[in-house]
Amino acid sequence: MKKLKILIVSSEMTPFIKAGGLGDVAGTLPLYLKKRGHDVRVVIPKYSSINLDAYAVKKAVSPMGVWMGNNEEWCRVLETEVEEDLPVYLIEHNGFFDRWGLYHDKDMNDYLDNSKRYGFFSRAALQLCKDISFSPDIIHAHDWQSALVPAYLKIWDFNCPLLGNAASVITIHNAAYQGTYPHEEYAYLGLNRQNFTEEKFECFGSVNFLKGGIHYADMVNTVSHGYADEIKSPYGGSGLAPYLSNKGDNFWGILNGVDYNDWSPEKDRFIPANYSVNDMTGKAICKKALQKRFLLEEDDHIAVIGVIGRFVEQKGYHLLAETVSGIVSNIHAQVVILGSGDNSLEHYFGNLPKGFPGKVGVYIGFNNELAHLIEAGSDFFLMPSLYEPCGLNQLYSLKYGALPIVRATGGLNDTVRNYDEASGEGTGFKFWEPSARALYYAVGWAISTYYDRPRHMKKMISQAMTQDYSWEKSAGEYERVYERAISNKKNYDRIFL
Repeated sequence: MKKLKILIVSSEMTPFIKAGGLGDVAGTLPLYLKKRGHDVRVVIPKYSSINLDAYAVKKAVSPMGVWMGNNEEWCRVLETEVEEDLPVYLIEHNGFFDRWGLYHDKDMNDYLDNSKRYGFFSRAALQLCKDISFSPDIIHAHDWQSALVPAYLKIWDFNCPLLGNAASVITIHNAAYQGTYPHEEYAYLGLNRQNFTEEKFECFGSVNFLKGGIHYADMVNTVSHGYADEIKSPYGGSGLAPYLSNKGDNFWGILNGVDYNDWSPEKDRFIPANYSVNDMTGKAICKKALQKRFLLEEDDHIAVIGVIGRFVEQKGYHLLAETVSGIVSNIHAQVVILGSGDNSLEHYFGNLPKGFPGKVGVYIGFNNELAHLIEAGSDFFLMPSLYEPCGLNQLYSLKYGALPIVRATGGLNDTVRNYDEASGEGTGFKFWEPSARALYYAVGWAISTYYDRPRHMKKMISQAMTQDYSWEKSAGEYERVYERAISNKKNYDRIFL
């Protein structure tokens, strides 16, 4: 395909700032697109928690005026680069982004002006293109925080010499988070009254960022095929199902990729011994190190189950809380948990090592080095999500030979092949019912396989570790989305001009 000029607009990006999988995608996809020859640039907010000391930073635009619906905001834009000479622009507006958290305060309360913060951010990303004379072929927005970009392109910048030819794509990482705010915020956004309608931005009297972005985007995608099907259903779309269905063939599922430079046991710099599918001796060393680090009984033969994640309802950890004591009491297994979130779950999980010494290890918070050690040292990896748009840890676990135990939803269902006891085929263990009972029996099934069918375990681990979910494949699919968006944009122009 022809080489494109691509602007990626995201509220998070590794290595600068990350709250979830969005940061990983926005930090990795641009690098792979760049490697494929495209001119790629990324725009993110300059949060006060971003440390730029390790980067060469310069002023790109200072000051920059951004017209909103009833106000002009002033900011400056900083520019730096990450590997592969990828330009990253940071929108600095201290009134909006000089705060403790990205989206909420220390008490987990959303900032009341989030609509203004991210409405401004979306508009500023487009203004930046004008001020640096960058004329993109594609503008790729992510989630509700930049969902106004496709709308602004159609409403305000349709005839702009620099932006008028840009096609838009929006990626939905989690349809449950839509950016819904009181209608009083609408005037500031400058989206015109005729767009405050049921098929565009209006949602039960409020303004819905993601809904309007879906309407105006030339292409929409989400982060797995299974999740794409789920959110087009009345039960999975959080109210967006009819609007996504209306996109027809312009709504795709593309599975997130894995950067195997960071997540591969063959080259992982955070683990005590490297290993591969052809030489697994290092995994036993990692398992022993994991048991020692979490004060577990050091036993090569006992099964270890790893858990890493945010303690939120979506992830299903309340199901684990209901059954973890039964697992370690009745099943010969150890459990290692790394995560944070819901205060009650933090308290409950944090006290488990006292009740089950040598059997349960817990770290409340996030520690990247420990995350790598858990993947490398575990025999199984548990993800009991109520829903999961894509999921990344199950992809890491496959490569590390920690067989996933997952609820069959979204990307988990797409990427884990259920164990077949007759043939030994499969890459993990699935359960369907979102209940503690179903989780318990799935864990029991996995652990019985570990002890009673070691030849099947060895076969499954080999199959798991040879799976390829690299970003190279996903980047190629995004190229197809971009081509389709450009074609749709041209058809739109012919209709409305």
